[in-house]
Amino acid sequence: MTPDSVPEQFSDPTPTPPLTQPLEHSEKFRRQLRREAETWWQAGWIDAALYEKLADRYQFRRLEQESSHRFIAILMGLGSILLGLAAITFVAANWQDWSRLMKLLLLLGLFLGVNVAGFYLWRRPADLKGQQRLGQGLLLLGGLLFGANLALLSQMFHQSGNLYELFLVWGLGVILMAYSLRLVSLGVLSWILIAIGYWMSIFDRWSADPTSLWQLMIFHLPLVASGLFIPLAYRCRSRVLFGLASLLITGSLSGNLLSWQSELPLSAGWLRVMAIALPPALLWSYSSRIWRSSRSVDPFQSIARSLSYWWLGIPLFVLSFGGFWHSPSSGSIGSLDHWHPLLDGIVLTIITGLGWLQLRHDWQGWRQTCALHSGTIALLIGLMSLLLVLHWDLIPDGIGSLGTILFNFMLFLLAGGLIRDGLALSQRGRFWGGMTLLVLGILSRMLEYNTGLILKSIVFALCGMGVIAAGLWFERHAKPDRSQLSSPQQT
Repeated sequence: MTPDSVPEQFSDPTPTPPLTQPLEHSEKFRRQLRREAETWWQAGWIDAALYEKLADRYQFRRLEQESSHRFIAILMGLGSILLGLAAITFVAANWQDWSRLMKLLLLLGLFLGVNVAGFYLWRRPADLKGQQRLGQGLLLLGGLLFGANLALLSQMFHQSGNLYELFLVWGLGVILMAYSLRLVSLGVLSWILIAIGYWMSIFDRWSADPTSLWQLMIFHLPLVASGLFIPLAYRCRSRVLFGLASLLITGSLSGNLLSWQSELPLSAGWLRVMAIALPPALLWSYSSRIWRSSRSVDPFQSIARSLSYWWLGIPLFVLSFGGFWHSPSSGSIGSLDHWHPLLDGIVLTIITGLGWLQLRHDWQGWRQTCALHSGTIALLIGLMSLLLVLHWDLIPDGIGSLGTILFNFMLFLLAGGLIRDGLALSQRGRFWGGMTLLVLGILSRMLEYNTGLILKSIVFALCGMGVIAAGLWFERHAKPDRSQLSSPQQT
């Protein structure tokens, strides 16, 4: 076979850089290569000229310099921690004796000093990675000091309020720092603070004023989080931020809808169905092509669809227990008389519909060899929603055992689809996710129903041996297909 006849998928489209161009490799690899190159040179396998080319290409001479910078950064970090502890002890000893102006200057000076030093070190050249990491650590410390300053200043000026409001203000301030610096660590810290504020607000939700600014933020947190964290994830190109933002959006949407009851002509069942079915439908249909014209696949679409599996699997597992379908189908689910959570549900439902319309244009994606394609997901979500509406709103006595049978069938269908796609695509996440759902489904059925101990022990033993055998077979025989893994995820 001549070079011209090599198939395109086996050729490397990336041009080989010249030997003088520096490459990005790990320090461990470069140290091992330097040791091997010295051995080759001493054995006479390569000459001095080739060794010099390797040294220039992989930057052997900068290894010791990088180690020195890293050691200095560690010393500076340890010294800064000790100096910080000394400063905290000194301030605690004299805090009551200082004037309010002195306290204010100290707090603001410490906050500005830490952030200025962190920004200076963070902007150091790329070869000084130790100082850059120290700068990122100082900027993260500055984000933590922002919350401490808020708490102490509110105490100094006798400003009272709920604790969750402090976390919300703190999170908003940190996310402004994350946008200005494009730091993923600050974005994650902001997500943690706002998530803590949201879950703490649940305890004050029934006594708080629903018209206050911070309660409105809580009620509309799905839309607020969409506007805050999704653009930040694209700005930072962070898959972690996008995954966390998706969890906050869908989690707050379900939480708000499940804790809401209004005087509007909507029954509790429809709200529950929206809270359960909308998150997986939204995540599966997500694509940035909804608001921008682009032929490229969204870089975060695979994360959204992975989360949609879990948002679909958890309700299927919980609702597969027979006791749920034999319980009364009516009842109140909350006492909040306002319409704010419904607005977020309507807006996200419209976005979900636009996303599914985008999938409609790619009709081939509904008939892929994958078991869990868009058609299968739509069928599972639609059937789940229909059964819940029938049980909660349309049939007074509920659907009884029919719901148990169908939800168990859908649970094992989802588990089998994940296992099959994990084997076909050699993806451990899908394979072990399907195995987890399958084993949980079998074990929970054995524990739920009145079966003998001998049968339970046999089933447990078979599940254990099956998991071990499936894992060993997957690791031995399933090899990644690069053409499939590098291609966009099928719709």
